[in-house]
Amino acid sequence: MGITLKTTASKIIASVALVGTAAAVAGLGTYGAFTSTTSASQDVTAGTVNIALAASGVDNTLNVPVAGVLPGDKVEKLVKLTNGGNSALNNITLDTSAGATGSLLTSDPVNGLQLTIENCATAWTGTAAPYTCTGGATTVLASSPILTVTPKTLANLSSLTAGQFDNLMVTTALPASAPNTLQGLTSTIGFTFTATQRTATTK
Repeated sequence: MGITLKTTASKIIASVALVGTAAAVAGLGTYGAFTSTTSASQDVTAGTVNIALAASGVDNTLNVPVAGVLPGDKVEKLVKLTNGGNSALNNITLDTSAGATGSLLTSDPVNGLQLTIENCATAWTGTAAPYTCTGGATTVLASSPILTVTPKTLANLSSLTAGQFDNLMVTTALPASAPNTLQGLTSTIGFTFTATQRTATTK
């Protein structure tokens, strides 16, 4: 019986020692792996959309008031429209409004003020109206009532391209058919140009 107990104890001790040795070997394997690392960085900069009118002066006479307009008269104003961003544009729209100053001048679609916009390939010539275009003029907005129900998309613009500009002539005409009920009326017309970015693309 003494031998049996001694032998059993020896087996237990041997087993514990074997398990301990296996755990030690497994621990060595955890810290013995090969590794490799690589990386890269990428700069991403958002584009800019910027449409602007020239400051008041020879390149922007839209802000200059006009008085004494009679039936059949036309008022010509010059304005330089520039794409100051670094992105091409899908379109440029024009929205006009008279706000609280609205009157028959702006609300009568037939006898009220009519708006036309033209673009000259070169600067318009002349120190005062009527102005002339020696580089060839194209129609940006055909004649229509001065107030827009919805913004109107402008055509034939170079400023759809980043860094380019247009020499526009904005003509406001009072039709010869304007009745006496328009005499003495005053309205202030606001012009809002809005640029929309080019179609999204995959780079």
